[in-house]
Amino acid sequence: MSSFDEDLFLKGLEQRKSTLGAEYVEKNLAAADDFTRPFQEAMTAWCWGFGWGDDVIDAKTRSMMNLSMIGALGKMNEWEIHCRGAITNGVSKEEVRAIIHVIAIYCGVPQGLECFRVAKKVYDSLEE
Repeated sequence: MSSFDEDLFLKGLEQRKSTLGAEYVEKNLAAADDFTRPFQEAMTAWCWGFGWGDDVIDAKTRSMMNLSMIGALGKMNEWEIHCRGAITNGVSKEEVRAIIHVIAIYCGVPQGLECFRVAKKVYDSLEE
């Protein structure tokens, strides 16, 4: 890794942990092997260091954007992870509901229902 990449990686690592939780991030990095480690490092540097590290858009707004985009793509495992991260970044339950409404309008009711199922699972787990 070049020093530029290392700087972005460290910045990204800090942002990734603050949004998704240190335990989750450390578990993912520890599980990386020779095959997946380069992707984990690049994704941490690029997505979290370069993308999330840009202070022009605050973390709450970025989380809301991510929920919309990931929901539109129908990537529900990632949507669940980012739903938890959005809550950490201050996105309210009412805001999550409004985001799901937009997903349903533009991506279809079945996709909105999937997002509601996952969001309910996330909120139920937080109440335990």
